[in-house]
Amino acid sequence: MNDKPGQVVSTAVTVRPVTNRREMGVFIDVPWRIYADDPMWVPPLRLERRLHFSGFNPFFKHGEWQAWVAYRNNQPMGRISAQIDELHRQRYGADTGHFGLLECVDDAEVAAALVKTAEAWLFARHTRHVSGPFNLSINQECGVLVNGFDTPPMVMMPHSRKWYGRLLEEQGYRPLKDLLAYWVEVDHKVPRMMSTVIERFSGQVRLRTLRRNKFSEEMEILRDIFNDAWSENWGFVPFTEAEFAELGASLRLLVADDFIQIAEVDDVPAAFMVGIPNLNEVFARLDGRLFPFGWVRLIKHVKSEGFRTGRIPLMGVRKQFRNTPLGMSLAFMVIDAPRQSAISRGVQAVELSWILEDNKPMRTILASLGCREYKRYRIYGKTL
Repeated sequence: MNDKPGQVVSTAVTVRPVTNRREMGVFIDVPWRIYADDPMWVPPLRLERRLHFSGFNPFFKHGEWQAWVAYRNNQPMGRISAQIDELHRQRYGADTGHFGLLECVDDAEVAAALVKTAEAWLFARHTRHVSGPFNLSINQECGVLVNGFDTPPMVMMPHSRKWYGRLLEEQGYRPLKDLLAYWVEVDHKVPRMMSTVIERFSGQVRLRTLRRNKFSEEMEILRDIFNDAWSENWGFVPFTEAEFAELGASLRLLVADDFIQIAEVDDVPAAFMVGIPNLNEVFARLDGRLFPFGWVRLIKHVKSEGFRTGRIPLMGVRKQFRNTPLGMSLAFMVIDAPRQSAISRGVQAVELSWILEDNKPMRTILASLGCREYKRYRIYGKTL
């Protein structure tokens, strides 16, 4: 590239690193400015964001990062982060790095200043291949929304302005991979093929729900299946024990036992599925605040009102069963098992996300279930 990494193209734009609590507050608040006129955006909880960017996040046991805010006339106009993930470097090379948490007004100068600042930080840490956005890793929110702007995001999924992809491409970034989100009504008619496959292997597979009295052990089972099932997928970075334990702490509070399904073959766990309520239905009304009454609304909604929508964020079938009739049956079983329970709780539709665009076996299964692609996210990359 001709420009030096980190060169700011306009003196009208100042990019400042986040170095203290006050500046972190500004960083967290940038999206409120960017999405002020976007009715589909769901404000995150500020307290949760504070924790996510703190030392309590187990990502920082194997990753380092820096955050910046771009200003014009002393007004925040955008933000970005850059991060190095040692687990990613172990698998994909010591010259890899990421950007993330990108939010920006539709302004090429602001975008250029943010991107070049992040690139300079990464370049100084021997990065040559940059990809993103990852918030902060591939196991968290990732991608720029490129299709599906007319519906709000599900819990733990990102939202974007339409111009983000264009601004990144203007800075030399090119699409690396698309991630898909699928939508399905839970009262859909079960396809005949699905019933036939499930019946064929019903004697060989045992389905069970979460054993809450052995919660830590169960989380390790799910982590082991996930890391095995996804190990050959593009961009895979394994969940650490600490990261999955943090995820499990949320699941323990919010997810009913029968929304976690484990399929066993010959008494050995072989596949699983986790369904979660779409907490964004509540968050959309809180404007990022849990206090003074946010907790009351959240608890009331969970315990009495229920949720109209949900999301399946985690699913996996051990790779030894991949591309086999038994593997297809395992996928069908864990997806279908909680359906009646979801209907009885008032759930009307579920998002399955995300799915790699080139994961044709899973996309074929989802299409056979009547699922439709309704959102598309894009990971971009660039060589410095």
